[in-house]
Amino acid sequence: MEEKKLYINGEWLDGSGSEVIQVLNPANGEVVGTVPAAGKKEVIQAIEAASEAFDAWAALPARRRATYLRRWYELMGEHKESIAQILTLEQGKPLAEARGEVAAAGRFLEWYAEEAVRVTGEIIPPSSENKRIMVLRQPVGVVAAITPWNFPASMITRKIAPALAAGCPVILKPASQTPLTAAAIVELAHEAGIPKGVVNLVTGSATLIGKALMEDGRVRKITFTGSTEVGKMLMRQSADTMKRVSLELGGHAPYLVFDDADLEQAVAGVIQAKIRNAGQMCVAVNRFFVQEGIYDAFVSRVRTELKKINTGNGLDESVTMGPLINQKAYQKVVDHVTDARELGAGLLYGGNGRHESDHPEAGYFYEPTLLTNVTDEMKIMREETFGPVLPLRRFETEEEALRLANDSRYGLAAYVYTQSLSRGIRVSEKLQYGVVGLNDGGPATVQAPFGGFKESGIGREGGHHGMDPFLEIKYISIGI
Repeated sequence: MEEKKLYINGEWLDGSGSEVIQVLNPANGEVVGTVPAAGKKEVIQAIEAASEAFDAWAALPARRRATYLRRWYELMGEHKESIAQILTLEQGKPLAEARGEVAAAGRFLEWYAEEAVRVTGEIIPPSSENKRIMVLRQPVGVVAAITPWNFPASMITRKIAPALAAGCPVILKPASQTPLTAAAIVELAHEAGIPKGVVNLVTGSATLIGKALMEDGRVRKITFTGSTEVGKMLMRQSADTMKRVSLELGGHAPYLVFDDADLEQAVAGVIQAKIRNAGQMCVAVNRFFVQEGIYDAFVSRVRTELKKINTGNGLDESVTMGPLINQKAYQKVVDHVTDARELGAGLLYGGNGRHESDHPEAGYFYEPTLLTNVTDEMKIMREETFGPVLPLRRFETEEEALRLANDSRYGLAAYVYTQSLSRGIRVSEKLQYGVVGLNDGGPATVQAPFGGFKESGIGREGGHHGMDPFLEIKYISIGI
């Protein structure tokens, strides 16, 4: 039973009220921990702490900031197993996946410790002999980071690490379903000696905390990962104080398999790009488009692989796919499959869900499901499912595949399988998506920019590009 607190100005605090949030194991409904529900008072305290810490942290030599991040990274490695256990308990994914995520979270700290010392300015040739032009890159100010439940470790460090590297203090608001992982990671920031006010943690109502953060002009930037609908709301709210925003939002990823694809590689990519985390990923494939010549062989091989998936409690080392996060997520999957079946989709494998808990919000499992003969009017082809359902559709030509793939308001990730170098480059360039996996079911990595086109977001995280959203550009004209 993990009983965590708020972390504000270097101290662990209870909320001013008596309300606490119970954190459930989504596999069985057991209460695995509690966190306080912060009120507006605590949010304002966090903003004040971060604001007061800003000048000193921004003025600290980059090498010193890098040292703090490096120590935090080392502690993440030392506590990898305990954090992975907490992550699985509150989020549900198999332990093997949780360990991989914690390792990835650590790599963001390592990477941005290195990027901190690479923030440079410019000297630009002037237009007259009695002037000099200097350009500086300076931290934007206090950052509010709002993170999701599906990757409760890596999404935190992907946001906090570049912010701190740039010189920005952070207020972290994690998802209420998975706040324990966030608290465990912040505990290590404290142990790493990061100065007071530079990292703050508030848990509780997204509406209450979000409103307080958005209304306060001292918060200069919002970085958010979550649904497109909430992202749009935050963007509207940011206008009053002209906050900078980074938004990583929903996806509706297409998976294009051409006749000349390496079949084994394409099938292996399905497991990575769709089954991982029970399909609860913004980059998860939602639409499979398979060329006529390879369709039957591909479907047969995928069905064989899906039969090997063992669904259950992620703490069981033999489990390869965990539960859906809650009843709402489960019902959406059921609704999408039911709608598709009623409109004529064929059910080749799966289609069954189960509820294994007395708790109404936990214990929901849905087996990997393979649907064929899907059509455009089905919900599953228009909306993000966030579950382990694979809708398949045939295509004949490259032009048709591109038309189908780009027919979406989303543009986060897309996948292409072909052994033709020319086709691979041609199709990748024409796909209207921010991330393309060409013969790769897992393209996200710390050193590369991650983000979407269209309604899938604004800005990029990862790589040296991930520093830019936390830096302002200042031009100084000097008369001599």
